Amino acid sequence: MIRHLVLFKLNDGVARDEPRVIAGVTAFEELGGQIPELAFWECAWNISDRPIAYDYAINAAVADPAALQLYLDHPAHQAGVAKWREFATWVIADYEF
Repeated sequence: MIRHLVLFKLNDGVARDEPRVIAGVTAFEELGGQIPELAFWECAWNISDRPIAYDYAINAAVADPAALQLYLDHPAHQAGVAKWREFATWVIADYEF
């Protein structure tokens, strides 16, 4: 199995309640039911107020590298990424478990 972790940081001046952010969150919340390769899917806002904390997280699992690539290439994933590109940056880690 491969764990796919993504941590998002909202750009300066961007608020969680902006319509474009809400649309991005909704797009990612819906991915779990749209992409069959996802064996596990969760995403949520960070609850920590530490200055080094990121704002939003995705925690997903797929069976293997081929499934990860299918997820990454899926049109619904690409549409969500396009939304987030407008207002955030992120870091990613993919590892076997």
